[in-house]
Amino acid sequence: MKLKWLIPGIISFFSIVVIPAKAAETRCGWLQNPTPANWYLKDKDGNWTISVQGGYQAGGMDNIPPFKDDEYVKTNVNYGYGCACLNVVTDRNRMRITAINGGEQLPLSTCRQDQKLLRIR
Repeated sequence: MKLKWLIPGIISFFSIVVIPAKAAETRCGWLQNPTPANWYLKDKDGNWTISVQGGYQAGGMDNIPPFKDDEYVKTNVNYGYGCACLNVVTDRNRMRITAINGGEQLPLSTCRQDQKLLRIR
């Protein structure tokens, strides 16, 4: 008798547990850090916010790849931009990166030669 009340609860529990997480994707473009704690990725789809000083911050910021000096353009003392691919989870409605799982620096020439990125920089 009590079993018929238990089954709907079990089904509800498993429907919550098996909801898939958002899928990670690889996004490549200009990785910008113009000022402290402000990070953006500009790719073929637009400008993605990664972090805003005193506000929003994506998870996994420590997974942003370090830049080699010869493949990084300094625009503000130690701040600037480079070319990179990041493995991320995004919120497309807000144009935000919500999690950074990893990434790699690319040569500046990769972004400079990409016709879809020329209009962005």
